[in-house]
Amino acid sequence: MEQRVNSEPPAENQKKKKMAEDEGKTIAEGEKIEEMKPWEQHSAVISIPRFDYNASSSLLRHSHSGFLITCPIKREKSATKEAISILEKYIVSNHDAKRRKTCMDDANEECKGSREGAANEHVNLESGTSMEKSDILSLVKLTRSGLVLFKFPFDKFPAVVDIVSQIFQSLESGILKSPLWCNRILPIQGTCCLDEKELKKIVTKLVEQFMNNRQKETGNTVKFAVGYNRRGIEETEMKNLRNTSNDPDIFALLDRNKCFSVVAAAVKEVVPDSIVDLKDPEICVLVEVLPLSGVPDRTAIVGVSVLPQALVTTKPRLCIKALVSDTKETNKKKR
Repeated sequence: MEQRVNSEPPAENQKKKKMAEDEGKTIAEGEKIEEMKPWEQHSAVISIPRFDYNASSSLLRHSHSGFLITCPIKREKSATKEAISILEKYIVSNHDAKRRKTCMDDANEECKGSREGAANEHVNLESGTSMEKSDILSLVKLTRSGLVLFKFPFDKFPAVVDIVSQIFQSLESGILKSPLWCNRILPIQGTCCLDEKELKKIVTKLVEQFMNNRQKETGNTVKFAVGYNRRGIEETEMKNLRNTSNDPDIFALLDRNKCFSVVAAAVKEVVPDSIVDLKDPEICVLVEVLPLSGVPDRTAIVGVSVLPQALVTTKPRLCIKALVSDTKETNKKKR
């Protein structure tokens, strides 16, 4: 009988056996160890929690705060791990809270069993207590690439704008190292269905909170601007939705001008002497369509934020500032 011989070099085989043993696997002598594909190596090295598959249904029923992170396409896993390492430095949570297992899927493969693991987990937010790494953040599955979405439990609304402000301050002072994969971190103060009444309600509430925290000088007119990002919902998709829907008002707010008018009316209701100023706004209202996975057809959820001028850029369009400026990126490439 012919004996099978492992054709791989001994040194390479020993290296793979060592890697397998580190993962708790036992390799029989003479057994051939298949080389991992690049995406499998990426998944093995980067440890991230599972998706919270209950997140979409919760976002349909409740308003949530959280963070929407932009990153290079196909680098969502790296950005997820990096975002967790950044956010955990600034988020304070209950020491005894349960650790929520939330995270990214492997490429083209669903994380199995995450529905059971994500159900019935409740956490409390308490200032001044020690940090449990990302235990109160859930990772939400999205349908678009280049985005990572974290949400807090529906009954917890930490100061997400202050958290992002602290991140920028730490980056500027050099306390925090410049991120490699996270381009922008948008603080989401609340979510709602893309409906005129709900959108107006949440914008009104957030603008009131902003004005209460702002010391307004008597006689000064408040300048504001509105940013709206449909996150990949193209004009052709909007046209198809209108053609296939019996209700002409469904998704009316996907029209940019209609959304702007609703948000502007809500701002003026709170601040009657306010005016639109796209170049130098004091109040910046950002509305982001969240491309959630698992929501019913003809349903859209938006994240809403009311931000100070210090956190936004107005060129080429109104949006949250990049964590690393283009100037720094250019200098890095030159080096």
